[in-house]
Amino acid sequence: MRLRNIPKSLDFVYSHPNFVNQPENFAGKWAEEHFHNTNPVYLEIGCGKGKFIITHATQNPSINYIAMEKYLPILGKMIKKLPEEGLPNLAVFNADAENLPEYFGEGEIEIIFLNFSDPWPKKRHTKRRLTNPKFLEMYKKILKENGCIIFKTDNRDFFEYSIEQFELAGFSLQGITYDLHNSPYAEGNVTTEYEEKFLSLGQPIYRLSAHKTENMGANG
Repeated sequence: MRLRNIPKSLDFVYSHPNFVNQPENFAGKWAEEHFHNTNPVYLEIGCGKGKFIITHATQNPSINYIAMEKYLPILGKMIKKLPEEGLPNLAVFNADAENLPEYFGEGEIEIIFLNFSDPWPKKRHTKRRLTNPKFLEMYKKILKENGCIIFKTDNRDFFEYSIEQFELAGFSLQGITYDLHNSPYAEGNVTTEYEEKFLSLGQPIYRLSAHKTENMGANG
């Protein structure tokens, strides 16, 4: 991925030590060649303003975290929250999930976080949902055996659609809750900016984990 038409006002993004300009160069070797360790790699797709992933990276120095964000101005808001010297266990890059296989090798990721992805509620936009079959097949390929996807949303229709798609794709579902913050899974939960907004409005948060089974393989 090459830098393209980045406004001068966002120069600080690609000069920050956590920003990765060409993430495809590390596909299949993030731990060894980018982080220079053998720690597990966790990925957040659509990191937004970054509260969730920055909190995780700060609290868990023995885990490598990667944050993808499609929209560069939003990524800029995340970068502003990071220390100038960066976090040694965090990599951040600007990319669309459509191109996920370019950036990761088979079985490279331990956990994928999908936090408050755009629900694309109109039927004609179903193919854009990050839990549609096309994306689930991508996730299967990059997840380790027994790796998982942790999914949170405020949209019940999207949640129920996603449950169906995960099951059809062969994932084993665990920890399903229709009210995360009044469930056992609230303990240790790290909130996002969106999550805090929805909670303040009294909106329940839906959550599940979808596990890649040993006999699933990359293609179900």
